[in-house]
Amino acid sequence: MQIGCPKEIKNHEYRVGLTPASVRELTSRGHRVLVQTQAGAAIGLSDEQYVAAGAQIAPDAATVFAQSDMIVKVKEPQPQECAMLREGQILYTYLHLAPDPEQTAALVKSGAICIAYETITGPGGGLPLLAPMSEVAGRMSIQAGAAHLEKSKGGMGVLLGGVPGVAPAHVTVIGAGVVGTHALQMAVGLGARVTVLDKSVDRLRQLDLVFGNRITTLYSNAQSVEESVLAADLVIGGVLIPGAAAPKLVTRDMVSRMKKGAVVVDVAIDQGGCFETSHATTHAEPTYLVDGVVHYCVANMPGAVARTSTFALNNATIGHAVALADKGWRQALKDNAHLKAGLNVAQGQVTYEAVARDLGYDYVAADALLA
Repeated sequence: MQIGCPKEIKNHEYRVGLTPASVRELTSRGHRVLVQTQAGAAIGLSDEQYVAAGAQIAPDAATVFAQSDMIVKVKEPQPQECAMLREGQILYTYLHLAPDPEQTAALVKSGAICIAYETITGPGGGLPLLAPMSEVAGRMSIQAGAAHLEKSKGGMGVLLGGVPGVAPAHVTVIGAGVVGTHALQMAVGLGARVTVLDKSVDRLRQLDLVFGNRITTLYSNAQSVEESVLAADLVIGGVLIPGAAAPKLVTRDMVSRMKKGAVVVDVAIDQGGCFETSHATTHAEPTYLVDGVVHYCVANMPGAVARTSTFALNNATIGHAVALADKGWRQALKDNAHLKAGLNVAQGQVTYEAVARDLGYDYVAADALLA
């Protein structure tokens, strides 16, 4: 199979879909890999390293899209990339379609086979291709939040961990999944006072066993969310419903009553965000104010630590990329129900139920296309 890796073009996105090591995995199995020139240059991966791994270098994205049977990316295709997709071509990347009707419509129109990292499941449950970026984003959320609590960045001027004689900041983490767990690890490590909320009492029990009295665990309901948000200096939103739009757990009214200079970091922004006042921002302009509250809603947070993120992502994605290349998409999906869960759009049909429901499309099960 001919596999293409274009350079990412989203604002301040420096990650790359394939590392030289991933290229070597594919070329060693007889596949051809075409990498756009300078695709990994921003994170120290040179064209020469790709060539040494067996890749060919393409002068531009148009060449990569035109000559490849499968496109491997990191972020969702931008409009000009969607226009280059063709019927039957495999697209293997993050998509986050539920809050993005324009992208969904473009992918449906293309007729391409669109497999989303974020909905591929794992044998032990969970979302293993989303997990490494959620780990990065969870840890980064505390870094970003702590920085924007500084007065010069619009915050209230509070040091996250405090100092002897002065209380630390209060951090509220909504959601105790991968994002929330890594956020609270960082917050506890920096000496903050941390409250974490989740619907799963079993998950809260696990965290309580690990962190003991260093954190407060609360069952998540409207009352506990409101009280915790209003008491917080920094709120991390880490709620996820796989493939679907994130629930708006923090209302505009709650935000209006938060402390002035408090910070919210909405890690769920890729799926539309869990704050009613959230809208996606970029690393170029990461924040905005609503009622005196700083909102950090960067949709590709891990892109800021692009080298770490690229290697972590490739560790998770390369296995399925090899299967798709070796077997073709139909057989690979037939053989692996977890990979099949990643099929979101194919041959002009929406094949992920939550996306179809949220965006008003007829849902066609993947099995119907594989029959």
